[in-house]
Amino acid sequence: MRCIFLGPPGAGKGTQAAILAAEWQVPHISTGDMFRVMATAETPLAQEIRGYQSRGELVPDHLTIQVVRQRLEQGDVHKGWILDGFPRTVPQADALDNLLSDLGQAGDWVVYFELPEDILKARLLGRGRPDDTPEVIETRLQVYQSQTAPLIDFYNHQGKLVKVQADAPVEIVTAHLRALTPA
Repeated sequence: MRCIFLGPPGAGKGTQAAILAAEWQVPHISTGDMFRVMATAETPLAQEIRGYQSRGELVPDHLTIQVVRQRLEQGDVHKGWILDGFPRTVPQADALDNLLSDLGQAGDWVVYFELPEDILKARLLGRGRPDDTPEVIETRLQVYQSQTAPLIDFYNHQGKLVKVQADAPVEIVTAHLRALTPA
């Protein structure tokens, strides 16, 4: 199973990806987690990534695509994967389609996690991450609306998009995802 989890920050993508990746025995590939680990290094790239994160901005496409390519070329993806946090823009989605074609790993489906903005903000503030300040959260939600939300139409036109109401308890969202999963 190869799928993309799409939705705003705080929608529960990472939580659901971790649960289903364990069930399906596929890697949960989170660009956010990869960038957070990379940002702890003392390298020019790490410093650049930290700058984007501290401002609530997206890491540029060329860096993100490079990191995702390296991850999808690893041997543990043969049974599938769950991408969490990528793509975040239509150009990234186009690049991902090309990358997956090159690697012979076509994506099966895209899940869009829907929930109200007030719940998103409460969840983000409750996570306790250092980059989850009210100002950064507001910026991240604005960036999401302008750059990531257009992916809903992009994947809907491909016939791969399924939607799930993500404001329910974790176990309910998981049950909905299991029911939506193409067998």
